[in-house]
Amino acid sequence: MSQAIIKTEHVSKKFLISHEGPQRYHSLRDVIAQKARALVGRRSKNVSKEEFYALRDLTFEVEPGDRLGIIGRNGAGKSTLLKILSRITEPTEGRIRIRGRVASLLEVGTGFHPELTGRENIFLNGAILGMSRAEIRQKFDEIVAFAEVERFLDTPVKRFSSGMYVRLAFAVAAHLEPEILVIDEVLAVGDAQFQKKCLGKMEDVSRQEGRTVLFVSHNLGVISQLCNRALLLEGGRLVMEGQTNAVVDRYVNQFNEQSTAIQKDGADDKNQFLLAYMSDPGNNRRVEYRFDEEVIVAVELLLNSYSDDLELAVRLVDRYNNPVFTILEKLDKHYKRNGKRMRLNVVFPAIFITPGKYSWVLCINEPGVQLHDLQNDVLPFRVLDTGSDFSRYDGINYGSVFAQYSVQDLTPRNS
Repeated sequence: MSQAIIKTEHVSKKFLISHEGPQRYHSLRDVIAQKARALVGRRSKNVSKEEFYALRDLTFEVEPGDRLGIIGRNGAGKSTLLKILSRITEPTEGRIRIRGRVASLLEVGTGFHPELTGRENIFLNGAILGMSRAEIRQKFDEIVAFAEVERFLDTPVKRFSSGMYVRLAFAVAAHLEPEILVIDEVLAVGDAQFQKKCLGKMEDVSRQEGRTVLFVSHNLGVISQLCNRALLLEGGRLVMEGQTNAVVDRYVNQFNEQSTAIQKDGADDKNQFLLAYMSDPGNNRRVEYRFDEEVIVAVELLLNSYSDDLELAVRLVDRYNNPVFTILEKLDKHYKRNGKRMRLNVVFPAIFITPGKYSWVLCINEPGVQLHDLQNDVLPFRVLDTGSDFSRYDGINYGSVFAQYSVQDLTPRNS
């Protein structure tokens, strides 16, 4: 059994948050007095402090060559964990054992001196990692070519754009052969083509070169494709660790109890929605779906007045309230089968709605006669990219539906 390259034991990180008392208007004299008190170390009496644990009692191990994805909602503690593993900050409690050199890319400009040129920062980062000048020179051309910043190599990096910063920083971190590569969501700053290039390099680093990669991202598709193991954090605690697909499934499903719904008592005599919610085939209410799951809108209708022309309209709208598609379902057959009260599931197949945030417009309508019940911008939900063909193109708007299509090859064959 191999020895863990990273081992954390009961790691916690506590911060103190200051809360001031009721705010009031400050004159210039008040501000000067406050600054003077700060200089002599005196604090205002109306300032209280609260203990906040960004991480609580984390224990896990990482084996050499692991590609570990760290997932969780904003504020779960992911970035704090990476900063502790990178020795940027120390844990409040517990201990960490790390075998080997760690290269980190946690935010734009990590480890770079803004006054130094790109060339000088490459050598500075290599020295920090414990590499000799000869070793750095051996990798230098490869780093510059990967980063695509040849023209600006002798320019102080403070003049770099954020994208240039990230390209050079990732190239340095990935090519100077650390045993452990730690990457936060910062890659999202780069363009889609460079993100794809970085992900390919991380795969090479881990699978071919046997180095360990720790990767934080909200792109579950990239996590699913790149990582063989994953950690799920929530509120600073380790909720689950294990095979990536199992951890991603847990993450997708754990917040679905927050599902929203329309619910009425049917007290008036109009045609109306009594109930509407999002569900899965097991009738579990949902607000999040994997891209390869069926999406179901469950409705209960009350038709107090009937017409052969009555129809149910269901429209999907994107996060900008743009219509994606609309379906129309005639209600006469359902009325004849069920009477005035009916429950219907509107089922949309897997691999149909692309990852993103959506909501619905629901309507009971009699075309050209009467709009009976209109529910606008209801039942918000999210489709997550857990491994579609577009996972590597994070940030690219490729539409709201996966097209069903065929390609006919009409190329003349050589006789």
